[in-house]
Amino acid sequence: MHIRGDHAELVVGGRLDVRSAADARTVLHSALDAGRGDLVLDLTELDSWDATGLGVIMGAHRRAGRTGRRLVLRGVPDRMQRVLVATRLHRILAIEDGTGAGVASAPGPAREHHSRDTGRPS
Repeated sequence: MHIRGDHAELVVGGRLDVRSAADARTVLHSALDAGRGDLVLDLTELDSWDATGLGVIMGAHRRAGRTGRRLVLRGVPDRMQRVLVATRLHRILAIEDGTGAGVASAPGPAREHHSRDTGRPS
């Protein structure tokens, strides 16, 4: 895994997995603590991630919120985008297309709508 960039934008490449998680966490936390505004993670060079790597991304998302910043994922490869959709994390994370043209999903947790009569999701 390699990460290059600064406190405003980082390019993550290779494999974000259990072997690289500690190093990635350190770099992401340092970038979040050192800057202001959005921190963009460009994932166009990312080959794969495992559950631990995804946990690093979610931890950085939470830390960004605590520091008054926002973590924005850019250029998420299709296979990884499918994981975000399957886990419904695409509803929580800010995700841009590869060009940075706009956020494809809104940050913030999704809410389930319940029917007044049954109390069950509609």
